[in-house]
Amino acid sequence: MIETLNGAPRLLLAQELRPVLGDRFQPTGFADLGAADYKTADGKRMLLVESAQSVANRLEKTCLKGDGPHIADELQGLPYILAKIGGVVETETSSLIEAHRINSPWIISDKSFQAHFVKQAAYEAGKPLSWERIASTVFRYDPNSLIHGVFMANLGDGRVRLPRALSGFIEASDVLEAVSGGVKNNPLDPTGKIRAKEYDKDVYGNVPYARVEYTARAITAYFNLDLSLIKGYGLPDAANALLVALSLLKVRRFLNAGLRLRTACDLGPVEGLRVKAPAGFVVPDEAKLLDTVQAAIRKCSDGGLFASPAVTEIQATSVMKAESKEPKESTQ
Repeated sequence: MIETLNGAPRLLLAQELRPVLGDRFQPTGFADLGAADYKTADGKRMLLVESAQSVANRLEKTCLKGDGPHIADELQGLPYILAKIGGVVETETSSLIEAHRINSPWIISDKSFQAHFVKQAAYEAGKPLSWERIASTVFRYDPNSLIHGVFMANLGDGRVRLPRALSGFIEASDVLEAVSGGVKNNPLDPTGKIRAKEYDKDVYGNVPYARVEYTARAITAYFNLDLSLIKGYGLPDAANALLVALSLLKVRRFLNAGLRLRTACDLGPVEGLRVKAPAGFVVPDEAKLLDTVQAAIRKCSDGGLFASPAVTEIQATSVMKAESKEPKESTQ
């Protein structure tokens, strides 16, 4: 599969979408901004339905066992780092679900792991970085961190930054508002004067509200797999093949099952996944991609490209943040 992409700098994909029921949908919202409503240079009214950050999170989730922190059963053998946390809170987390992946404080603060990582990556503060060694080390412990990017600000002088190889977003064109509203009813006391003892928050009574949804001529999900970035890391062919196949499996799974973005934003694909570049490439279906990924996992493991065991376990201790002993400034 990957051989047909040789020489292509990017794999660009587009998937037309539509609401599974009716015509209205609810876009993502931003604090102090609301919906991202904008116009193109020719005056076409557009709407950002799902941001690159949100799509990245959803793509990551496609390969988890439930909500994580473990990898899905069918992808066993794919490396990741598991932190078992004790102390004030007892739980587990992993590089698959942490916002900063390998750079998570629960992971990179472990002195033993950090020492192994630094040695294998040939990392030394104040000296030139070997991106090939860094990439092979990240791949060794968690290939997903190469696909979704990692900024290792907590390592040394914070120069290790690997951008996303796979990115995506969803936008709608020729949009119009669909304004509606409703009311939250209090069947006991519409005035809100009768309250539960020791719970005096302002959540009682009847509360009317406005609601803004949208309609659109077209809704499209776009995906960009940076093949040049992956190839530029200088990894073995087996590693490159795994990163490409795993990225495409994430896209297929997201489109097949992950498009209920919000309560009022449930989308479905229209026709097939279009390849905008390179010409002639066809994205395999989910079952074929899973077979390809599983074979690539075995090949990388047999080739010594993965950590052994594949799941690197770290013991972490949680504590409460210490109270500041500095006297508070008087407001009088």
